[in-house]
Amino acid sequence: MASPATTHTEVRRPLDALRCDIAGPPALTRVVADHLRRLGARPGDGESEGIALGGGGFAGVTARTAWGVPGSGIEDEATAQAVTGVMAVHGRRHGAPRGLGVDYLATATGVLTVQGLLAGLVGQARGGPAAHVTTSADRTGLLTVSQYLAAAGADEPEAVELAPGGPPFTSADGVLFELETLDPGAWAAFWRALEAPADAIRAGWRPFQFRYATACTPFPTTLHEVTRLQAWERIRQAAGPSGAEVCRLRTLGERVAENDGADPWTLTDLGPGSVTAALVTPSSGRPLSGLTVLEAGRRIQAPLAAHLLGLLGARVIRIEPPGGDPLRGMPPACDGISARWLALNRGKESVEIDIKSTADRRRLRELAADADVFLHNWAPGKAAELELDAEQLTAVNPALVYAYTGGWADRIADAPMGTDFMVQARTGVGEAVHPAGEPPVPSLMTLLDLLGGLHGTEAILAGLLLRERTGHGVRVDSSLLGAADTLLAPALHRVRQGLEPRPPAGFRHPLRTADGWIAPSDASAAAAVAYDVRGMCAEDALDQLRSQGLTATAVTTDLPTLHDDPRLSGSISRDAHGAPAVPDPWSFA
Repeated sequence: MASPATTHTEVRRPLDALRCDIAGPPALTRVVADHLRRLGARPGDGESEGIALGGGGFAGVTARTAWGVPGSGIEDEATAQAVTGVMAVHGRRHGAPRGLGVDYLATATGVLTVQGLLAGLVGQARGGPAAHVTTSADRTGLLTVSQYLAAAGADEPEAVELAPGGPPFTSADGVLFELETLDPGAWAAFWRALEAPADAIRAGWRPFQFRYATACTPFPTTLHEVTRLQAWERIRQAAGPSGAEVCRLRTLGERVAENDGADPWTLTDLGPGSVTAALVTPSSGRPLSGLTVLEAGRRIQAPLAAHLLGLLGARVIRIEPPGGDPLRGMPPACDGISARWLALNRGKESVEIDIKSTADRRRLRELAADADVFLHNWAPGKAAELELDAEQLTAVNPALVYAYTGGWADRIADAPMGTDFMVQARTGVGEAVHPAGEPPVPSLMTLLDLLGGLHGTEAILAGLLLRERTGHGVRVDSSLLGAADTLLAPALHRVRQGLEPRPPAGFRHPLRTADGWIAPSDASAAAAVAYDVRGMCAEDALDQLRSQGLTATAVTTDLPTLHDDPRLSGSISRDAHGAPAVPDPWSFA
């Protein structure tokens, strides 16, 4: 419950009246500066060795962010992606490691740093001490690959082949497009309408269905051949009645033209009634200790947001359908439970509730009456239809932070289904993640689901802080679209300036050695390609580059080797089921 001790009726944003001083690597602090400003903080006038946020009645909180451990070889985005397995996973659809053309880990690390700062302030508002937060891009990278790492360390092999291939598809008139459906019947109906062979339709569904989990889709090439014989308009006509959806890949220029500049989340004060409650001091070193989160989430976005709140000390109660979440059984398993499911849901309590049942919806409202946060990512309009929207739940708990993580935030009128790959296609992410000269291809890593989950946690923490400062309940909304805009901000800025938004050809393509791959840092890449290292072992190749004053590191291609990688700042453990568990993305002192 909210604390009246910090109630200030003039507060409109969580960080109103607070000031911030920011120093550190610009790539890692870009998002920190932008998001703190959007949340109400004003620039300070002091010197800081890291990030300092204070004032407004708070003792303050400080943070430090870095690429990795000094001397580890992790010194920028390229080397962080290489060490943590991001290059390996993103490269699966290509058949070789590839770096993301955007600064994904720097962006995500910035969001995690803001989370740590907000959590520290929430803890202070509840009577806890001042805090110092530490984040690093290498731990962010481990969080990014945590589901893939969990699957690689499971008791059984993958359910589908890990091999190159996947969307987008191309029409006869040259339109690149993404296809989406969660229904095998819709998948089959779409391809039958295009007269695809029945055996290719059957063989294609399972790898397509699992692409969220495997980051590759080795379905029959026949399906690509089928679309190349059909005009785009014919493909659109086939999608409509089938129930599948198609989305043309948009350019970064098109995203600039429709970008409204909105914040990546919205916070709505649900006053006017003030909440009176006793001050509850966090009982552990975690700032959210003593708070309760109800999560009704599916797939990645909302479950990840709740998982991070749990790591910060909250008690998380997961609302699951009768019989439990079907994804608990998604292969591969550890101790009989899906390794991927454990990566996002370990440590949570669960309650089975049939939201179609009037009696069970009453039970959910009773749970919400004693909760601090209710979080869901149901389809748009579903909560209102079930009478479980903010209006209904805050009627039983005026102090509730009601959180929704969705796809589009109602900001695009003709938006398709709000899934990771469709949002990548619609916003230009597919173009941005590859260098100039390469066709736009949405990454089959779940980039936006994960970054959207981070935005969801950030928004909830901002809502909790606003609640502590005003005494009112708060509604917070975040989206995959907001995550895409955060990720794309530098590229969109270059488009507005009339510059090439993508890096040059070959950007973040690792160098092949006789026994693996090495990745130069971005600053050393142009010079490193002059050296032929194909006949050398990786260690000799690295020695040669370093002797020339260049920086590079070995690329992790086998995810289980991360357990013993001395370059990392945190160790990977195993949970009670034997599944790999990555270290927390922040530490507090």
